[in-house]
Amino acid sequence: MTAASHLTSLKKRESLRATVANALRAAIVSGEMEPGRVYSAPTLCARFGVSATPVREAMLDLIKEGMATPVPNKGFRITEVSDADLDNITELRLLIEPPTVRRVVSLIPEADFPKLRRLAQDIVDFALEGSLGQYVEADRIFHLELLAYNDNPRLVEMISQLRTQTRLLGLSRLAEGDELKDSAAEHLLLVDLIAERDAEGAESLMRRHIGHVRGKWA
Repeated sequence: MTAASHLTSLKKRESLRATVANALRAAIVSGEMEPGRVYSAPTLCARFGVSATPVREAMLDLIKEGMATPVPNKGFRITEVSDADLDNITELRLLIEPPTVRRVVSLIPEADFPKLRRLAQDIVDFALEGSLGQYVEADRIFHLELLAYNDNPRLVEMISQLRTQTRLLGLSRLAEGDELKDSAAEHLLLVDLIAERDAEGAESLMRRHIGHVRGKWA
């Protein structure tokens, strides 16, 4: 194998590892993978249709993030999050995200509006399908994309970490009715407010939207 082909192989492996890790995070946050339950590597391989190596590597990433703990000869136990932790996470997100969204409303180029609308529509589509893991991942991408316009990578990383520590165990119940669809539609409304350069309205909507996390979902 040449150096170039070896590098390409490594990049593909890292990409698969990241893809599996993001899918695992979404499954944990959405509650599809239950807190306190032990999952074996073969079970996860079958679930995601990949070999053992990227699954084990991805789980090591999640262990470092505190989302799971290793269980010798059995697999990985999904970390449980207390009500107090969920309250603290929501409080931090409310302190950071709404004012940040207010700031970026004037910074987002008009040319980026279609991209943001597509990302918001992905969230709506997954809500309509009842695809909870994909809903959580699409939601993560949309929110972090918005925050990135503030040009503060540390802030984006902080919110990303807080989101992985959240557990939305009420999602499956909400998906049975219209509440999840209504929440998903708020992302499209947020893009409308941004397009109108309504900073105050965008901040207010983001504050209500994050409130769902603790009030109805978690």
